Amino acid sequence: MNSTTLAPSLTPDQLVERLQWRYATKRFDPSFRLSPEVWRALERTLVLSPSSFGLQPWHFVVVTDAAMKARLQPASWNQPQIVEASHLVVFAHRKNYGAADLTRYLERVASVRGVTRESLNGYEEVVLGHIQRPGFSVDEWTRRQTYLAVGSLLTAAATLGVDACPLEGIDPAQYDQILGLGAKGFASVCAVALGQRAADDRYASLAKVRFEASELITRI
Repeated sequence: MNSTTLAPSLTPDQLVERLQWRYATKRFDPSFRLSPEVWRALERTLVLSPSSFGLQPWHFVVVTDAAMKARLQPASWNQPQIVEASHLVVFAHRKNYGAADLTRYLERVASVRGVTRESLNGYEEVVLGHIQRPGFSVDEWTRRQTYLAVGSLLTAAATLGVDACPLEGIDPAQYDQILGLGAKGFASVCAVALGQRAADDRYASLAKVRFEASELITRI
């Protein structure tokens, strides 16, 4: 086995079983709290999420405080998941991502990889050429990047047996105000509630509805 290849902890069938098990949890057990070990793994999943060019144009706000959840619930269509879940993660994107943000990232690359900042100039030109081209909406692009992290978190949660619910039913402007994101140069996109499904959540027993693979996938 290649030294950079990890031995799988799940079989392929077990992975599919975990994904089949997950659903958008509508009611959480309000008495349940994720263990510190499980949350550390999920938080690390956020940090390790993929992004275009590796830029990570996002910020994640992890809400566990009951009072803050209560403030956010009215800005979330009063959905019960907001206050019942163990953890609520708010996904925000960097507004007006530009040259200064890219410089900060490249300085991090140089530090971590032990290379000179000058050696990254060519890469810098490629990225700037992409995000500064005419007609390109950099804010829409960074918003889309956050969904890559959402997918990573949902898959990791299912793998660990943690229930989750992605939530687009929020008022981003109110979230930004409550969490102070605007002053930091970020804007809310969506949220994910995590915890343990309530015993009486009727959605847990519903059959998962998906189109057949033959309709969704073209194999060439």
